[in-house]
Amino acid sequence: MRIYCNMDKICLFILFAYVLLSCSTQSNSISLQTEQPTLPVLAKKKVNPVLKIKLIRNKAEDYSLQNVCLSFIGTTDIHDIEEIGLYQLDKNGMIDSTRPLNASFSISDEPIIQTNIPIQTDTFQFWISLKLKDKIDLSHRFHVACLGIETDKGIIKNSNPTATNLRAGVAVRQHLQDNVHTSRIPGLITSKKGTLLAIYDARYDSDRDLQGNIDICLNRSMDKGQTWEPLQIVLNMKEWGGLPEKYNGVSDACILVNNRNGDIYVAGLWMHGVLDGETGKWIQGLTNDSTRWIHQWQKKGSQPGFDVRKTCQFLISKSTDDGKTWSSPINITQQTKREKWWLFAPAPGHGITLEDGTLVFPTQGRDENGQPFSNITWSKDNGKTWITSNPAFNDVTECMAVQLSDGRIMLNMRDNRNRGNTKINGRRICVTSDLGKTWEEHPTSRKALIEPTCMASIHKHVYHQAGKEKSLLLFVNPESYFERNHITLKVSYDDGNTWPEENKILLDEYKGRGYSCITSVDENTIGILYESSQADLVYQQIGLDELIGTN
Repeated sequence: MRIYCNMDKICLFILFAYVLLSCSTQSNSISLQTEQPTLPVLAKKKVNPVLKIKLIRNKAEDYSLQNVCLSFIGTTDIHDIEEIGLYQLDKNGMIDSTRPLNASFSISDEPIIQTNIPIQTDTFQFWISLKLKDKIDLSHRFHVACLGIETDKGIIKNSNPTATNLRAGVAVRQHLQDNVHTSRIPGLITSKKGTLLAIYDARYDSDRDLQGNIDICLNRSMDKGQTWEPLQIVLNMKEWGGLPEKYNGVSDACILVNNRNGDIYVAGLWMHGVLDGETGKWIQGLTNDSTRWIHQWQKKGSQPGFDVRKTCQFLISKSTDDGKTWSSPINITQQTKREKWWLFAPAPGHGITLEDGTLVFPTQGRDENGQPFSNITWSKDNGKTWITSNPAFNDVTECMAVQLSDGRIMLNMRDNRNRGNTKINGRRICVTSDLGKTWEEHPTSRKALIEPTCMASIHKHVYHQAGKEKSLLLFVNPESYFERNHITLKVSYDDGNTWPEENKILLDEYKGRGYSCITSVDENTIGILYESSQADLVYQQIGLDELIGTN
């Protein structure tokens, strides 16, 4: 295969290809269909599906696929592409990275994939895949279209060779990377020095939630997300209390930067051992061979009190050197949890610093009846002491907070009532003007921002326009009633009162785990870290100019 590395040459080749296709013998016995979902195209990932091609024969006659003619017109920089490959499908119609149809091809002259694949079925499908260079400009886009197919029976032209605008990204975490089975639950912030810090669960043995061998880990980026430093461990309770690491997991981290002094905090939930789901009693004698498991949100998996054998523990670690090193964890469970509550935990994502310097973590828990709630936990003394608010609402869990223009805190919450509900579906939204002593439901609560019941992220971005300070709210979640698919960015220009449909941006159409976190990389750039269909954790950027338009 050869591909032009100059857009003028590509245009000349496309013209030549059309002439060639129109003058060649046309095949009426085979039809051609293409499908191009909106997916991120990722650096640091070998196989990126960009175009699905389906060939359907009209009569039972074997043939061979000889050439695939592609167009890359509209691609920002063809030099971003290192290799192109053809891959078979898995049983769900997705790309199977273990089943290449032939060897991948390097970029050179002409966008024609030369191959010789015998086809003996009525329907034959395959994916076109790109491998990018390890470092690319994250504002770049990719356009890949199929102009036609050549077989030994003739040419099949594509009557509608359109291409979707695919965005660049980085696969920050992939399955089995660093001997970690699954990386989950992203948090993302920008430090005062401009460093990006991405946190997540490092789930070493499986993709399962607590209890398990799980640490809170971190990757830093010094170049606004183009490249990421190696994994470092932030919260790890090791073999505490005579139990193996699989019974000392730490999960669901939230990261917060103190905008006043630059200190960075990571909060996580530590689970020691396992409680019996029916009695709530701590189980004795667990070893590395034990198989007992329960989740802190299930049955009586966490109970009233403060003791480590009764309830999960709220830990905080601190960095004063831009995330290079981290303090030993401090347990603030007795400081924050009310004794009657079954559970108290950080909510994953990131916290905020209010205009007066107050530090705010979004938090969640289970009340005296075991029912879930969302609230906030705050500090007015730079993290020395922490105070927990009253619950904002019940039967809600993972949440994130923003400070509105009038100084109030808005809490955006995952609501269990939304599960499978298409009649009334929307994030639960509450506001407080007194740090959570009292809460008021927002007019948009359960009326906007649909969800399949999943964690979501909200973030306030501040910028300047014509010499005036302005702000907007950004929201990311799976925009779906039933599945964690269609990861979508939405923007509000009026403090969350409206979320215009015409301004939303689809990031990933296919199904993933769906969690996300947003940060302001700089005044003109938004960064998003999310659980994608294409990697455990994907980082992408959106330019401010794409969001504000004429607003």
